[in-house]
Amino acid sequence: MHTKTNWMPAEPDFEAICQSYPNPIHALSQAEMPAIILRNAYSPAQCHGLIHRFTNMGLMRDEADINSADKRTRIDIGTSLGNRGSDKPRFLAHAQETHRLFSFLFNGLDNPVELIYESLAALSPGKEVKVAREPDGALYGPAIFRVHYETHSYKPHIDHVKYREQRTDYAVYRFEHQFAGVLCVQNADEKGKGTQAILHRCLWSEEIQPHIAEETFDRYAAENGIENCQVELAQGDLYFFNTRCIHEVPPVAGNRARIVLAVFIGYSPDDDEVFVWS
Repeated sequence: MHTKTNWMPAEPDFEAICQSYPNPIHALSQAEMPAIILRNAYSPAQCHGLIHRFTNMGLMRDEADINSADKRTRIDIGTSLGNRGSDKPRFLAHAQETHRLFSFLFNGLDNPVELIYESLAALSPGKEVKVAREPDGALYGPAIFRVHYETHSYKPHIDHVKYREQRTDYAVYRFEHQFAGVLCVQNADEKGKGTQAILHRCLWSEEIQPHIAEETFDRYAAENGIENCQVELAQGDLYFFNTRCIHEVPPVAGNRARIVLAVFIGYSPDDDEVFVWS
């Protein structure tokens, strides 16, 4: 069992977070806390509006249709650098289409992508938060909705364009630190705890990599007394975490999808810009 820890998320709102951490994004880069959580950042009623719109537009399957021919366990609404980055021209073209889709997708609703960017700016004093772009101005995808269905999970891993994917031909490679931002649009089970992620107090290194590759990290963590933090989110909660911390996502249970709006974030203490992409 893990002992009680003082490695606790900074929450529940900007005022409380900034009282504890005058420069929250820098504190996150140093893994001083496992996550920054903004409770009730987006209205649950707006979340329902988004899901209704996605279903009506055919962007995700209707959860009431249990006989749907669509059996995918993950559906993306947006552009994924992780999945599409091996072909840069096609990635950037797909991102252009995502910008076009997002230009009208939220009409009549509160724009959840803008919410993430505005929240990040409030947590990043003195920085300019913008969509990631190449030197010629070509934009990356601004954010991505991920719709996960039953059994979908992520084993202990990191996300990092430098340490994991080594995307040296992309502008975001310049950033020293990488974070993720995740807005909970729908939990998989209304009665469940809403665990969105388990964050381990362990920053990735070359020494840790074999344990990830061989899927023995859980044993390594237990043997070395590595603390962890389970991030529990309600619909409309937004959180940010350091993706160099080893993290995992438990399997989706039940018929309801776990739906999130997610971004990746590039940050360096001496860089005036913070880049955001998906």
